[in-house]
Amino acid sequence: MFSNNEKVFQKFERLMSKKIRLNKALSALGICSRREADRLISYRQISVNGKLVVETWCKISPTDTISINEKKYTIGDRGFNPRVWIYYKPRGLITTRHDKEGRKTVFEDVDVKIGMRVISVGRLDFNSEGLLLMTNDGAFAQYAMLPKTAWERRYKVRVFGEVTEEMRSMLKKGMCIEGVKYAPLIVTTINRGNGKNCWLNCILKEGKNREIRKLFGYFGISVNKLIRYQYGPYSLGNLMPGEVKEADVHFEM
Repeated sequence: MFSNNEKVFQKFERLMSKKIRLNKALSALGICSRREADRLISYRQISVNGKLVVETWCKISPTDTISINEKKYTIGDRGFNPRVWIYYKPRGLITTRHDKEGRKTVFEDVDVKIGMRVISVGRLDFNSEGLLLMTNDGAFAQYAMLPKTAWERRYKVRVFGEVTEEMRSMLKKGMCIEGVKYAPLIVTTINRGNGKNCWLNCILKEGKNREIRKLFGYFGISVNKLIRYQYGPYSLGNLMPGEVKEADVHFEM
């Protein structure tokens, strides 16, 4: 396990050792998503070495200088500083930049607190809370989410209904629901609470959209609270909802 930025620089330099598409470079730098980069290109808002970019397939090299709305980025600059923050996402925020329903997004909250534009490592749904990693480095975000990286996601989950040993065994082997394959989910009981409410500890190594809710829903069990408290080497610690703190950048090479 490495917790210094040198390994991140090495990975970034390998990525940028030859010409790559402009949108991929901007994503790797954490400036914007590939889709957003393509949109900016189509609106004629990006230039490379002073020349306006008009094609989304444009490729650049590490020595090129990118200008976006008059702000310049030098891709090969060793001053690039990958950073990671742990954010306690409260319930009632959506993990997206723009919501058609007008709901408040995590970025409306966290961008102000961090003081710069960041991207999230994966998502937590509207009704879930807990640890959400934020970074300015697209390459790190991609690495942390890859199934082969196999970082454990740990959750405290309150459910309504009885979770039997047979259910646990089925979940541990992995399941296929409506044509979607789900990786193994390890479930242990924390306490049974009152009535049919029960607190569980759930561990998985890859996260699909609303995965835990869908898996328990298959058995007719509803999830009424879900808190992610660990993602790979990162944990919530004593953070409270809405709080954010910077952490070391971890890359296993």
